[in-house]
Amino acid sequence: MSSRLDGRLTPLELRADIPALESTAYFNTGASGPSPRYVVEAAESYTERHEYDAHASGDPYPLAFDTYDEVRETVASFLGAHPDEIALTESTTDGINRFAGALDWTPGDVVVRTDLEHPAGVLPWERRERDGVEVRVVESEGGRLDRAAFEAAVEDAKLVCLSAVSWTRGTKLPVAELTDIAHRHDALVLVDAVQAPGQMPVDVREWGADAVAAAGHKWLLGLWGAGFLYVRSDLAERLEPTAIGYRSVTDSGATPFEYEAGARRFEIGTTNPAAHIALQEAIGVFEDIGLSTVSSRIERLTDHLKANIPEDRLLGPRSYESGLVPIAVDDAEATVERLADRSIVVRALPGEEAIRVSVHAFNTADEIDRLVETLDF
Repeated sequence: MSSRLDGRLTPLELRADIPALESTAYFNTGASGPSPRYVVEAAESYTERHEYDAHASGDPYPLAFDTYDEVRETVASFLGAHPDEIALTESTTDGINRFAGALDWTPGDVVVRTDLEHPAGVLPWERRERDGVEVRVVESEGGRLDRAAFEAAVEDAKLVCLSAVSWTRGTKLPVAELTDIAHRHDALVLVDAVQAPGQMPVDVREWGADAVAAAGHKWLLGLWGAGFLYVRSDLAERLEPTAIGYRSVTDSGATPFEYEAGARRFEIGTTNPAAHIALQEAIGVFEDIGLSTVSSRIERLTDHLKANIPEDRLLGPRSYESGLVPIAVDDAEATVERLADRSIVVRALPGEEAIRVSVHAFNTADEIDRLVETLDF
């Protein structure tokens, strides 16, 4: 299925297999990670098998369903979950919306989110405001949440939506602690975890959250279109998704229909399994390297970058929390263009004069030095 050799990889061996890095210093993994050859090849190989061999044998559906089962097992093991607690989605946004759609909303219900959320964790709740749901926003300072303010906000909430890692400040939120607070007030907790898998270990049991949405196209370096949603098993059995299809039910021809067990009820209909095969391959790559090795290298490189950023320019924490480093600049869009002219890729943060540098294990100290030299503070 893949050209990746069995055995341990190093971050630099990973780098050598990512074509996009041959001419570019890439620091935008927080938006989308560049895939290595063997991840793309895994998807290509599967597509050929599905479209050529499976169709020639008369029925491509068994292969697809076996693939879904295998990928759920891989994702579950990676997250510390059970396969029945995993639904395969298209993206983090897709997972958040599927979970939100399964809750029974009534006017006056309260959703709490933080001001650190990506639009994926903002827009679904703004939509529900039109139906009379109240949305409370817990303000942060420097990417940090005040515990007392958070507890006051969640005391009568139905749901709390929060990020594991702030996409604009790079801070690592205390998910387990915040979940504990929310649960004491009988609020459900949904975590946007997309900035975590691939740069740090994720254990959904340790977090204790009721649902976790993420995807493989960022730090895991997978392809677009492969998201995953964890839903705690006893909770999933009580939920009835509003979006439904033949993959959501035990027998699509039965009347009345019966939802699939666990999180599989959140899956809907025909999707191309190739992106999830790529996700499975990408997870294998990071398991070969070792997440501790990846995390340690990101920390060293991030520290190297921060050591060269003036105090008044660094918008995130000075000490290491993630590979996301926000930096104040005089003109964000012009800075992004100037860096691009030097084949250095970063992104501008919306609504502020700042760029975000995403440091991954495939980056090098020399690339960081080029970045700092071009910024020229």
